[in-house]
Amino acid sequence: MRVRRLFEFESAHVLPNHPGKCRNLHGHSYVLEVTVDRPVDPDSGMAIDFADLKKVVKKEVVDLLDHRYINDILENPTAEVMVVWIWNRLDGVLPGLVELALHETRNCSVIYRGE
Repeated sequence: MRVRRLFEFESAHVLPNHPGKCRNLHGHSYVLEVTVDRPVDPDSGMAIDFADLKKVVKKEVVDLLDHRYINDILENPTAEVMVVWIWNRLDGVLPGLVELALHETRNCSVIYRGE
């Protein structure tokens, strides 16, 4: 069973290697989609409790990025770099992690599956 939960956080960054306006300080209302694939427990009827998923992602990712200047954490915080960093934070502490999608805007996102 695949279970997905969305998380929202606000952050600012600059992209030092970007040739355009994203080289300047700006912010995003990020949406992170976290998907796990686990068998459904026959006793609980759930693959994972949404509250348990929230607890892990909040501690490992959201609390570190929300209302932060991401360049203090990552040198070149593109969406691609950020989603790999997030994966590395969750891999090993969130069994069954299969996919992350990080949305910078409603129209722009990256998807990562641990490649």
